[in-house]
Amino acid sequence: LLSSLGGPSSVMEGSDEFMKYRSPLVSRYASKEMAYNFSDRKKFTTWRKLWIYLAKAEKALGLPISEAQVVEMEGHAEDIDFAMAADEERKLRHDVMAHVHTFAHCCPAAAPIIHLGATSCYVGDNTDLIMLRDGFDILLPKLARVLDRLANFAEKYADLPTLGYTHYQPAQLTTVGKRACLWLQDLAMDMRNLQRARDDLRFRGVKGTTGTQASFLQLFQGDHDKVEDLDRMVTEMAGFKKSYLVTGQTYSRKVDIDSLSSLASLGATIHKICTDIRLLANLKEIEEPFEKEQIGSSAMPYKRNPMRAERCCSLARHLMALLSNPMQTASVQWLERTLDDSANRSRISLPESFLTADIILSTLQNVTEGLVVYPKVIERHIRHELPFMATENIIMAMVKAGGNRQDCHEKIRVLSQQAAAVVKQEGGDNDLLTRVQADPYFSPILSHLDTILDPKTFIGRAPQQVARFLSEEVRPMLEPYKTKMDVKIELEL
Repeated sequence: LLSSLGGPSSVMEGSDEFMKYRSPLVSRYASKEMAYNFSDRKKFTTWRKLWIYLAKAEKALGLPISEAQVVEMEGHAEDIDFAMAADEERKLRHDVMAHVHTFAHCCPAAAPIIHLGATSCYVGDNTDLIMLRDGFDILLPKLARVLDRLANFAEKYADLPTLGYTHYQPAQLTTVGKRACLWLQDLAMDMRNLQRARDDLRFRGVKGTTGTQASFLQLFQGDHDKVEDLDRMVTEMAGFKKSYLVTGQTYSRKVDIDSLSSLASLGATIHKICTDIRLLANLKEIEEPFEKEQIGSSAMPYKRNPMRAERCCSLARHLMALLSNPMQTASVQWLERTLDDSANRSRISLPESFLTADIILSTLQNVTEGLVVYPKVIERHIRHELPFMATENIIMAMVKAGGNRQDCHEKIRVLSQQAAAVVKQEGGDNDLLTRVQADPYFSPILSHLDTILDPKTFIGRAPQQVARFLSEEVRPMLEPYKTKMDVKIELEL
């Protein structure tokens, strides 16, 4: 084979990426916009923009920075020489200074004022906060679309009776739509949590090496007002309304806990929803989409495994597990800061949390856009269990017809035990109704037994609850995202 392809060298040519570990979060699953949000290009072009914001604000407040220097920096904001930056980092062992030198190389006139008065966390932490904000802005419309698809599903099946389960044992009836509203309610809580986490984000701003702004106070010769103006101006240029009033060298790592807590909670919700779908798929009541040429099993061609729901559960567990990292990081930030968060935080736990949340939301949207319901299977399961559930209704009907409750209760008890024995010991169908119909004692109610056993009389206010919940809580929540609802998800690998 190697010979026919031109030998080993030609096989390997251009395929270096297959010779090293690649994160499946990016190579296999994540959307382009979320992968870009945590990319090196987004990160380092943001650094340059922050240096430009700083220079512009310092110039406006009277520092000797020329318009030509600012224009030069703006002209090179995007053209990063990544190879040079890598060489500089190998020499300097400092990523920020490597990029300062790389930026200065293409901006010789501006070189003396790049990063003036700032510490590394000016670009590092502020960029992280921008990425967190932009990450939430990618996730929120996706979550809104999932809510929208599930709301449509709940509305469509608001009055379709189905067996409810407690302890995964048949309980009273509910409806398919009402069950979907249980999923929706948790997702609505996640929507509020993500929005709150996004809105609570502030900018680190311009605070200096230990958060005291001492370097900037010196630059402005003790003018406190100008230092505050500098902080405010840069914050506004970066698109934030507020900055944190107090920081150490970094913004508080509690911010990361707040952000990733909302994502981990979303992971718990989606795991629960997709577990429910997997259980219902086993019952053959509901299935996720299954494509025409999709293979469920390499060994068992008849299988239709719930692959999408399983993927969501698998990745949701990873998302939930990631929360322990920012909690541990926040707990060991000595005094004004320590650097033992650098390798795991902005490079792993923050991006992986957003990438994972992005993937499971996209996958869940695909699932909710194509959920298949099998009403006949649901009806068969109801018929199998409803006679037992209807015994109280039968007793009440007999009492209304002049019977004695205790006598009727004993009759039903005996017949129920006999029917249960047929189901459990003989593997037969539930024949309780046949036994009731054959017993002369129940002759007063036989003519309207079908009405007594109509499944829709057992679902309580489920349809009304669905309608009210959707109109009062779900639809208003989706209003800000109505222009972004038309995006459909085609499942990738």
